[in-house]
Amino acid sequence: MRFLPTAEQSDFARTLHGLLGASDVPAAVRAWGAGDHGPGRALWSRLAGTGLFAPAADEAYDGAGLLPVELALGFVELGRAGTPGPVVETAAAAVLLSELARLGEAGEEGPAKRFLPGLVAGEALATLTLPGGGPYVLDADAAAYCFTVSAAGELRLAHGAGGLLRSTDPARRLSRPAAGGELLAAGPRVLAAAGTALGWARLLTAAQCLGVGEALLASTVQYVKQRTQFAAPIGGFQAVKHRLADTLLDLEFARPLVWAAALGLAPWEVAAAKLAAGEAAYAAAMTALQLHGAVGYTEELDLSLWLRKARPLRDAWGSPSACRAAVLQERERQRER
Repeated sequence: MRFLPTAEQSDFARTLHGLLGASDVPAAVRAWGAGDHGPGRALWSRLAGTGLFAPAADEAYDGAGLLPVELALGFVELGRAGTPGPVVETAAAAVLLSELARLGEAGEEGPAKRFLPGLVAGEALATLTLPGGGPYVLDADAAAYCFTVSAAGELRLAHGAGGLLRSTDPARRLSRPAAGGELLAAGPRVLAAAGTALGWARLLTAAQCLGVGEALLASTVQYVKQRTQFAAPIGGFQAVKHRLADTLLDLEFARPLVWAAALGLAPWEVAAAKLAAGEAAYAAAMTALQLHGAVGYTEELDLSLWLRKARPLRDAWGSPSACRAAVLQERERQRER
């Protein structure tokens, strides 16, 4: 079995990497956190132009078919660049609508036809809540569509949201979804589609965590080569080397779990990937903060933008405890066979 990206997949990731590297993403993140969505929307439009969201929608709705590996590769780059906005939520909403159309009766394509082309083209941002995914919506003030799926299996298009809540990451603008809203679909197939979308949201968040951790490690390695103590770069000290090596091992251990989860999409594999990648990103943040010293606490340093993302992404779409529970549940199920 081949576990390396294909040439096309690598080209896609390189395209995103180059686009994001040529954009002033830190400025867009700071503006987004201050409530100015203009720079973020401009970046969003350029990303959508690469076909970023096409792998989250069926071809019948201007997508490329559901391609989790390609999308995960792209989201590693989004995490590495610190891209703001409800990128995971928009992709998960596209998966939800595509899966809902697939599971529905012939002719029941209303929500997919209505929303998917705009989401794929980057003309609209979406956010959503799903059973098992947490009670808050991300960036409802910037999203054109706010989808909610209740535990009873009702898919609604919410109108507005409650007041903004504080987050560790100022660019993650959280709120509670408004009650009620337009009923788009209901029934067991909505819950089935929501379960699929939840798995994709968890996978893509894991991919983002991997990118965030890589960015933090790269910044820290560069810094310890420049900072001197006792007339020598601190990167030459054994304790610093060991700390960086441990961070690298955590990230390299998480990487194959993310790709395996993208290939199989089994819930327990996705949970394992999310757990490993989330913990690795958080450990990378703690290493970066410690080795940067007091300068690491300053908001003026771009490093702070990634430091603030690690903890919320670790807990988003599946906290460590929830992911551990999913893995242990599968282990017990296999024992009983």
